[in-house]
Amino acid sequence: MAQIQGWCDDRFGAVAEALAASLDSDDGGAAAAVFVDGVPVVDIWGGYADAAGAVAWERDTIVTVWSTTKTMVALCALILADRGDLDLDAPVAVYWPEFAAAGKHDVRVRQLLGHTAGLPVWDDPVTAADLYEWSTVTARLAAQPPRWAPGTEAGYHAVTFGFLIGEVIARVTGRSVGTFFAEEVAGPLGADFHIGLAAEHDRRVATLLPAPEGDKPPGFPVGVSDANTVRWRRAEIPAVNGHGNARSVAAVQSVLACGGAVGGVRLLSQQGCERVFDEQFRGTDRILDHPVRWGMGYRLENRTCSWGGWGGSLVLVDFDHRMTVSYVMNQMLGTGGYDRSLGVLLAAYEAITS
Repeated sequence: MAQIQGWCDDRFGAVAEALAASLDSDDGGAAAAVFVDGVPVVDIWGGYADAAGAVAWERDTIVTVWSTTKTMVALCALILADRGDLDLDAPVAVYWPEFAAAGKHDVRVRQLLGHTAGLPVWDDPVTAADLYEWSTVTARLAAQPPRWAPGTEAGYHAVTFGFLIGEVIARVTGRSVGTFFAEEVAGPLGADFHIGLAAEHDRRVATLLPAPEGDKPPGFPVGVSDANTVRWRRAEIPAVNGHGNARSVAAVQSVLACGGAVGGVRLLSQQGCERVFDEQFRGTDRILDHPVRWGMGYRLENRTCSWGGWGGSLVLVDFDHRMTVSYVMNQMLGTGGYDRSLGVLLAAYEAITS
């Protein structure tokens, strides 16, 4: 069985077994964390951070987590809403006047968060190079019409989500979403998560390993080869290019599980946390082509909110158990990618409910 590093409460030993099993079968390197009441009860890692299997995954290794980044962006919006700086029911154009073009004057901020705004992709295809030019891609989104009547259907905004909400955050705060997150969320919590990575952290970044299916999914504008570049790390592509580890993902999202405050740091109120459960859509997502309940930036099920990233990363927040579970890895997988994080998640529930 693969060697696991870190610490795991005896009660949660099955989580370490689940991570070891995935490292023995599918993973290059990976990490898992479980926080209960804002305190880590699992903080473990193992495997390798490079393609050759020569560089060990360390405590401070970080990796691109793809769409798990969306939970960080959504949390920023919830914090601003709780402070009264952002009205989630207001038209987006109140904060971003140019967005009113092409019949979008009534699109609400909550519809951006709930994937119901009708802007799941750009009308003209974008490349990875385009995504590094913030003003260009946001201007294109502001100019184009929605693909359906906003609020009537949902379609996963895989990459546009971060630019749309990020531009609103920038208009409200005068700071980019990456800067706002660093100064108002990660910094106060001491969390090692970054949207836009400084050069000083490059040595800690795990190399992403492509899935057997290839460098990127069909029709997706970026792939593993893009994410393994310096230009990707420096950019803010806030739907998909956050860098962190399982510990930092769980530490940030545990704020929601704990009523808005962790370790003496309060980021929002209990009521502000509950806002995540404002259901925006229930049904079959026209992009994902399967049933989903969208809340304010998260997938909902009972009293949990969650989302994951391409290839298999995941974070889930359980309000009733005050528990947050996260998993990150560098081996991308298409089919079966989430089996690894599901194994970690089920092991955590086995412990918390026994």
